Amino acid sequence: MVRRRTAVTVAAVGLLLASPALTACGSGPERSGAAAVVGEHRITIATLQSQVGDLREAAKSDPQLAQAVDGTSQLSSHVLSSLVQDEVFAKAAEQHGVTVTAAEVDQEKQAVYQQFGGQQQFEQQMLGQGIAPGRLDTVLRDQVVFAKLATALGYQPGSDGAEAAVDKTLDKTAEGLHVRINPRYGTWNAKSASVGQEKLPWLVTRTQVSAAGDGGGATAAGIA
Repeated sequence: MVRRRTAVTVAAVGLLLASPALTACGSGPERSGAAAVVGEHRITIATLQSQVGDLREAAKSDPQLAQAVDGTSQLSSHVLSSLVQDEVFAKAAEQHGVTVTAAEVDQEKQAVYQQFGGQQQFEQQMLGQGIAPGRLDTVLRDQVVFAKLATALGYQPGSDGAEAAVDKTLDKTAEGLHVRINPRYGTWNAKSASVGQEKLPWLVTRTQVSAAGDGGGATAAGIA
């Protein structure tokens, strides 16, 4: 699978989610009750609020994480970035003739469960990256799409240049979709491919739990 650069710990989740205040501009999505418009697809405010609520509820399983989530004012923007990126993945897959079956998603799921030592451990690690359990199937589907896009572009997934090529393709796809964000959540930053200035990786799954020093704590680090 594709090696990722992401390195996020539960302790650092506050930094991940607390991006700088966003400048509101533009108009359009808010008039139709949308949090964002990606191409012809509307991400409704209700959908975003539901996803944020799911993340807050799931974070209650870890007091430290729950405190970080409750303490950020940019949680909605962070979650919205992920939802927009899902749409970009779907469009890029369509443009390059990439399809993903439920069986492939399940295979990916079982692989990460084994890698993390079980479903609960995997879900907890993803919570540290701002991903609620209910979104994991979608994120894992994006993971499979990422690898298949590499193949479609003529690369072996995980090989030199594959990640950069797919990232470039996703950036181009996002540009063509003319992403519009409801000003209450910020603005779409094409350079960072997210709502705001902070660069969010196109993919944050397939992470590895490794020992943190002698304490044996878990960290998240990108792996093949």
